[in-house]
Amino acid sequence: MPSDPSATPPRRQVLVKFLLLLGLLAGYFAYLWVRFDAATGAVTAGLTWAFFVLCTPIADAGFLLDFPLRVLFGIRMVISELAVWALAGSIVGTTLLLGPAYFDTTVLTRLFHQILTHPWPYWGVVGLSAAGTFLSVRIGDELMDVIHHRDRAFFHSHAFKRELIQIAAFAAVVVAYYELIASLGLESVL
Repeated sequence: MPSDPSATPPRRQVLVKFLLLLGLLAGYFAYLWVRFDAATGAVTAGLTWAFFVLCTPIADAGFLLDFPLRVLFGIRMVISELAVWALAGSIVGTTLLLGPAYFDTTVLTRLFHQILTHPWPYWGVVGLSAAGTFLSVRIGDELMDVIHHRDRAFFHSHAFKRELIQIAAFAAVVVAYYELIASLGLESVL
């Protein structure tokens, strides 16, 4: 069957989606710039991104980088997600030390500040988010390996046992995350 010449190649689709997501982040920064000023807009956009990295149990904010880097350059998503978490931690740490007032700009950044500055019980949100995020990118990496026929013999020889355990652990983390959010009364903010 002849291929459709109008179909977009997968690498190009990934690049287009990445650029669209990057455009969304740039649009959010532009909105914050108009609402506040350039510096406040940049820091608030960075803090918002860091919130989604550190306080959600799925690699959503990190997926801006993880998936495109995996498809375009073959960098494992677990590795790029470690870099994403390091960058998010740097943004948060620098802001906490040098400009904690930036956390007062939006409802989300105020909630983020509360989570960061009250270890008990709020750091549980970050811990569960880390567990969920790294389980999800590990599952994603393994799926990409199977799709690209890498480690295929290993995948079939273990008959999905390890993958099923990871998926069950990920589901348990997500349920625990939402139970924690509800018990802390944060679901109304999120």
